[in-house]
Amino acid sequence: MVQRFFPRSIRARLTMIATLVAALVFTATSTITLATVPGNLRGLVHTRVELAVRRVASQAEAGQLPAELETPSRVHFLQVVSQEGKVMAASPDLRGDPRLVAIQVDEPEKIYVTERRLPRIRNEDEGQYLVVAMRAQTPSGPAIVYGAESLTEVNRALAWLYILVFLGTPLVLVIVGGTTWAVVGLALRPVERIRAELAEITGQDLSRRVPVPDTGDEIANLAITTNHTLDRLERSAETQRRFVADASHELRSPISAMRAQLEVANAYPEETDWPATGARTLAAAERLTGIIDELLMLARLDAGAVPQRRVVDMCRVAEEQVRLREGARVPIVLDPCEPAPVYGSPMQLDRLLTNLLDNATRHAATRIDLSVTVEGDKVVVTVTDDGDGIPPQDRERVFERFTRLESARAKDKGGSGLGLPLSREIATAHGGTLTVTDHWPGAQFVAVLPLYEGES
Repeated sequence: MVQRFFPRSIRARLTMIATLVAALVFTATSTITLATVPGNLRGLVHTRVELAVRRVASQAEAGQLPAELETPSRVHFLQVVSQEGKVMAASPDLRGDPRLVAIQVDEPEKIYVTERRLPRIRNEDEGQYLVVAMRAQTPSGPAIVYGAESLTEVNRALAWLYILVFLGTPLVLVIVGGTTWAVVGLALRPVERIRAELAEITGQDLSRRVPVPDTGDEIANLAITTNHTLDRLERSAETQRRFVADASHELRSPISAMRAQLEVANAYPEETDWPATGARTLAAAERLTGIIDELLMLARLDAGAVPQRRVVDMCRVAEEQVRLREGARVPIVLDPCEPAPVYGSPMQLDRLLTNLLDNATRHAATRIDLSVTVEGDKVVVTVTDDGDGIPPQDRERVFERFTRLESARAKDKGGSGLGLPLSREIATAHGGTLTVTDHWPGAQFVAVLPLYEGES
């Protein structure tokens, strides 16, 4: 089993990443600092002492060497020593003292640098000194100019630097890690409250909502979106429960009718008109089959199932519907139409028009008008009847599943209330719309579908 390098917790991961980034930054900074600062500090000391030595060497070569040498700030001593080892001039603190240090200096005008431990000078304790030597040619012969500066301050500064680097860096990393842990925990606290609330929401109670923090940040937006999702889930669950209840009721009616007829026929077989009973039972079975077919098609549409599609001419579909309905109770008048290709399922598009015409037949008084036109990039199918019409407040209700208006129940007790909702679902699945428009007398249904214009 592969070991996870990063922890699962977001809080721990962010803390780990922040600490690693801080460690990389401090490591790089510390490395650069330790590589440059000691050399720079010693370079400053070297520069000061070298300038003082060169100045004294110039005086010696010019024969203007004073007996007491003036030392610049921070340079602790200067001495000029002859080739025989005699002190020719020195800084005030070394007046009368012998040569303090001896360095082999062979080449003139060349600077020799070394670090030596020297005895106490001025008020300085015995310690490490940076010594610079240079050979000068004086009127009385060769001489060596020595200069030195204590490295005590440099070593003290480097000691503090090492303490800050090797002790301060881990301390800073601990502070970064702790701060990140606390800040991320504070930021994720609303997320934990949202998670806890979601864990308690069940399918039996979708009325609860997650708390929305007043921070106005991404977590607040997440909580708002979650509540919107819960609103949709609650509405969907309520629609599902209502759909199941209505479906059970609609399926129970034909089944109950069939059972009652068969029970009566079985109880009084000799008095039963079996052909009539069979016809009534067959009609109930056909109604039951129609309801089940519509429920199955609605279920497929809800699940997003994509049936096999091809180019369908809605004008030809309308003509076929009119031909099949010749001799019906209400005549259907089809306006002349041109080819109106739509890319879709032939079975579903035929069912859409069948349901619209069935609905119009139930409500029409004398005629039904049917038209198929091409308007721009749309195919418009219009079904108009001259019945009682649909009140404006009910024009959306008729597309709800199992919804049947009182007028529809009075005219036809065999309807299921699924035809119009199924037709709208089919139109929507094909990228179109189905609406009820203003019309008098009667009702007018308009289906708008995308025109098929060939491969794009």
